[in-house]
Amino acid sequence: MIRISEEYCKGCGYCVFACPTDALKISNKINFRGVSIPLIDEKACKMCRLCEMICPDFAIVVEEE
Repeated sequence: MIRISEEYCKGCGYCVFACPTDALKISNKINFRGVSIPLIDEKACKMCRLCEMICPDFAIVVEEE
């Protein structure tokens, strides 16, 4: 399971570009800061945690169910 904190996400897109399986996409969903929050395709996620490691604001948490 991937959780993205909308409070901390600044919409930099690093996670989207780092994902080897394209499980994250830039979406039209906007947070209170006015930036796009990534859209998650959990079926495509292979739990590699690259998104979690590359996020400069610690806005992504990957948890195994």
